[in-house]
Amino acid sequence: MKKKILLSIFISSILVAQSIELKPLSITSTAITTDELKSTDAVEIYTAEDIQKAHVQNIYEFLNQQSSATATPSFGNSFMQKLDFRGYGIGDGYQNILITINGKKINNIDMTPQLLSAISPASIQRLEIIKSSGIVKGGDGANAGAINIITKKDSAKEITVYSGTQGTADGSFYLGHSEERFSISSSGEAQRGDGSRYINSAQDKDESSLKTASLNISYNPIDTLELRAGASFARTDITYGSFLTLDEYNDDTKQAGGTNWGAANQKYDTDALNLGFSYNLSDKISLNIDGAKEKKKSVYNSISQTDYEYDSLNSSLNYIDTLFSFTLGYDIFDGNLVNTKSDLRKISNALYFINEIYLGSSTIKMGARYEDISFKSKSGEDQDDTLYGVELGYNYTFDREKSLFANYSHAYQSSSLDRLFDWSSGAFTGYVKPSESDNFTVGFNYLTPMNRLKISLYYISLEDEIYYYADPTYQSSRNTNIDKSYKYGLDIYDKWLIDEALSVVLNYNYVQAVIDKESENGDDYSGNKLPGVSNHNIKATLAYSLNKNTSLALTQTYRSKTYAINDFNNNFAQKQDAYKSSDISISYTKERLELFAKISNLFNQKNGLWVEDNAIYPMNFTTTAIAGFKLKI
Repeated sequence: MKKKILLSIFISSILVAQSIELKPLSITSTAITTDELKSTDAVEIYTAEDIQKAHVQNIYEFLNQQSSATATPSFGNSFMQKLDFRGYGIGDGYQNILITINGKKINNIDMTPQLLSAISPASIQRLEIIKSSGIVKGGDGANAGAINIITKKDSAKEITVYSGTQGTADGSFYLGHSEERFSISSSGEAQRGDGSRYINSAQDKDESSLKTASLNISYNPIDTLELRAGASFARTDITYGSFLTLDEYNDDTKQAGGTNWGAANQKYDTDALNLGFSYNLSDKISLNIDGAKEKKKSVYNSISQTDYEYDSLNSSLNYIDTLFSFTLGYDIFDGNLVNTKSDLRKISNALYFINEIYLGSSTIKMGARYEDISFKSKSGEDQDDTLYGVELGYNYTFDREKSLFANYSHAYQSSSLDRLFDWSSGAFTGYVKPSESDNFTVGFNYLTPMNRLKISLYYISLEDEIYYYADPTYQSSRNTNIDKSYKYGLDIYDKWLIDEALSVVLNYNYVQAVIDKESENGDDYSGNKLPGVSNHNIKATLAYSLNKNTSLALTQTYRSKTYAINDFNNNFAQKQDAYKSSDISISYTKERLELFAKISNLFNQKNGLWVEDNAIYPMNFTTTAIAGFKLKI
C-alpha cells in the first residue's frame, strides 16, 4: 500500500497540465466586480477550461478533486452530496456554505443538501469560492463562505458523450447564440449508471439516473435596458445502499450488508423559473431586479413525499466609479414545505449595503446586512430571528503581481425547518438558536504570468454552532447548539507553469476545529475536536503535454483521518479512515473534436464515511473508468 502511495506521489511530481499564460481573473459573482489581485477576500476561481480539462461527471467531483472544498455522498446518495471547507465538518458543513447559480440561492430550507448534480459541467462559465465571506450579499448560511456558479452566455455549441464501467453513460450539450441585443443559451444532460454496490441478497445494484436542462434568454430593447428570463428542471432517481459494519466493510465493500436497515431510493425533482431586468439610469448607476419561483418534490422509498415551493426576489441599486463603488440591496424569500404531517414555512426579508473605496494601491471594503427570518408551522408555533452580517476588508497592492489583504466578517446560519419540527407529527420540538461566527483572515497573493500563488491564514470564533446530538441510547437525541467553538487554519493554492509543457496545481488546507464549551446529557465535550474535520487536505493536479494535441494529467487527493461524524466525545473505537484517490486522464484534441479517457481511483483505494462504530457508508471504493468525446459544432 505504501509503495502505491509513494509511486503516485512520484508520478505526480513529474506529470503536469498543459501550460497557458496565467492572467489575473475577475470575481464577477459578488455585488461589486473585483480583480482577484485587489480582492479583500480569500478566493478561488475556476474557469470553463479548468472544468473541461478535469473531465468530471458532476460538479461534486470537480470540487472534491480540484478545490479546497470536500464533497461526501450524503449517507450514500451521490447526487446530493455534503460539502465542507474551513472546518465545519462533513456532517453539517454544507449548511454553512451559501451556494448560488447566476445569483439565485439554491440552499434548502430543510437539511437536504444543495442539488449541484442539477448543473451540467458543460454549462458552467466559471466557479468561484469565496471563503469566510459572502454574508452581506448572500445572507443566511454563509458562515464558511460562498460558492457562486456562473453559467455560459456565449455562442459556443458543443456536445459531450461518454460511457464507462458499471454501466455509466452520459450525454450533455450546450448551445448558445449571441448577437448585439439578443442572446439565448440552452444546456442539458442525461446520465445513468448500473451501480457499484449490491443493495440486497438478490444482487440488485444501486442504480441511478439523472436528467437536467436549462434555457436562458436575454434581450436589450434599448442600450440601457436588459431583460432576461430562464427556466430549468432536474430529475434524479437513485438507489443507494445502507451502512456496513467494520467486518463487512473490510470483507467486501460491494455487499449489501446483513445488519442494516436496507437500501433507500430517492426521487428528487426540481422546476425553476426566473425573470429579471437591469436598467442603467446613467453610465454609473444601474438597477437590478430578479425574481424566481422553484418547485421541488422529494419521494423517499415511494412512501414518503415532501413538496417544496420557493419564491424569491432580489433587487439592488449599484453605483460604480473609478474611486468608489456602492451597492444597496433588498431580498425577499418565502419557502414552503409540505408533507403528510407538516406544513411549514420559512420567510426572510433582508436589507444590505456594500461598498468598495479605491485609494491608489489600497482597496477598502465595507458592508452590512440586516435579515429578519421567521419559521412558521400550521399549528401556530413559530421561531423568529433577527440577524446581522458584517464584512470589512482591506487590500494593499504592491505592484501588478503582489498584494496583501485582511478581512473580518460576522456571519450567521439559521436553523433548518426539520431541526425545529418533528417529522412524524409536525409539532414544534424546541428552539434551536442560529449560529453566529466572527471570521478573521489575512492573506497574500502572488500572480505572475507563470505562477498563481495564494496563501491565507484564518481564525473563526463561533457561538451556538448547530449540530445533532446522537444519544447512544437513542433516548435524548435532539438538535441543539454548541455553546462556543473555534477554528483556525492555513490555505495554500499554487498553479505553477514550469515551462510550455509542464505545470502543477496544488491545493493544501490545514485546519483545526475545536469545541470550546459544550456539554450534553452528562458528557462534557469542552476541548474536544469537532468530528468529521480532517486536519490535512491535499489535492495535486499535474500533467504533461505529450505534443500540441495530446495531454496527460494526474490528480492525487488525500484527506487525513478524523473522528466519526457522531463522535463528539472523541472516544469511539473506530475513526474515519484517511481518504485517498489517484485519478489519471488523457485527452487528444484535433480542431473541434476532443477524445478523452479517465481512470478514477487508479490504485483501487477503499474509502468510506464513518458515522459511528460499525456504521460505515462506502464511497469511491473501487476503480472506475470512462471514455468519450467532445465535439464543438
